[in-house]
Amino acid sequence: MRLVIQRVLNSRLKINKELYSQIGPGLLILLGIEEADTMEDIDWLVAKVSTLRIFGDEEGKLNLDVNQINGEVMVVSQFTLFASTKKGNRPSFLRSAKPVIAIPLYESFIKKLGELIHKPIQTGQFGADMKIELVNDGPVTIIIDSKNRE
Repeated sequence: MRLVIQRVLNSRLKINKELYSQIGPGLLILLGIEEADTMEDIDWLVAKVSTLRIFGDEEGKLNLDVNQINGEVMVVSQFTLFASTKKGNRPSFLRSAKPVIAIPLYESFIKKLGELIHKPIQTGQFGADMKIELVNDGPVTIIIDSKNRE
């Protein structure tokens, strides 16, 4: 599982030009799921994300997590995070999990993260053509891959 985490001042997600979800200060998380991912990957990632200290304290040091700033979280599925560009100019997405595997893992990630940050998670819609507006704060962008945890 691969995450691109962006610290944002706000984010809005539209589907078919209609507002679907939005958040204020917090985290926009793009979530890529590959065929080999399991609940173990989810457990490790949600524990990491919920305690990731990427928000500034009174001195401006990155010492606070999303809970400590009472931040919000939006999670959007992003199968393109496992694109392979080794051959040619058209990316291959063979490593990306098929919906039958990805959807339950995506839903479990959202549920478990919501339990750890004690508030509802805003989402996109799996498989939809989404337009995301965001104001990246910092900018702070972190990439985490659950297969690189050791």
